[in-house]
Amino acid sequence: MGGIAEHERQQEVLRLLDTAGRVSVADLVRRFGVTAVTIRKDLEVLERRHLLARVRGGAVSAEGADEGAFEMRLRHGTHAKTAIARAAAALVPDGAAIALDCSTTCYYLAHELRGRRSLIVVTNGLRAAESLSDSGVTVVLPGGTLRRSSWSLVGDFGDLVASRGRLAMGFFGVRSLSREHGLMELSVEETTVKRRLAAACTEIYGLFDSSKIGRFALHSFAPAHRITALYTDDGAAPDALQGFADLEIQVHRVPVETAAGGAA
Repeated sequence: MGGIAEHERQQEVLRLLDTAGRVSVADLVRRFGVTAVTIRKDLEVLERRHLLARVRGGAVSAEGADEGAFEMRLRHGTHAKTAIARAAAALVPDGAAIALDCSTTCYYLAHELRGRRSLIVVTNGLRAAESLSDSGVTVVLPGGTLRRSSWSLVGDFGDLVASRGRLAMGFFGVRSLSREHGLMELSVEETTVKRRLAAACTEIYGLFDSSKIGRFALHSFAPAHRITALYTDDGAAPDALQGFADLEIQVHRVPVETAAGGAA
């Protein structure tokens, strides 16, 4: 990976942290083909942005930055997320009332829904709301406190959604998922909001790129028996989600194409 640009290098550092929880200067030097001084400067920049915590010999994930920076995540797995969003958008009819969470995949889904007529979208994602703001879609924000790492509104908004009728569909990104616990998150704040939104939805769809399979997460926001279907990319091993298929949950592995038009 020699010659990689500074911004891309820092993105990759965050991706590695998201997967392993820790990186070392020595490993990053070998991976990127740059000096230890350069790597330490990268880590210093990311620490100033509260995206990691430096430790002796490397860095670890920063407490409170468990989802990383939204803009960084938005550019990771773009082709897969776009393909998943396009497949999910085909489910949404004109005139429906739906929920979208603050995940980056749901941001791409929001973009796909801009042409829908008489659509109502309830979301805690500020970037999704912004994407829909100049379309014909009615956007409902539940309120709460701004969480900058995910550009979301968080907090327990009680029965604000549930007391106003059912939402036909809810689309949710995940930190991880399991047959035992269903759709899962790491942040308590995000979990609280997702539980409220999911409880108001008749159908629940999990949207995630294949890198999320097998990750560690703490809190369930939608148990397996509530899940209608899962949408991931074709990078997921065919048997990776067999436990959900055994529960008669539809599992869709969406083909992903690169910008050049070939298979990813």
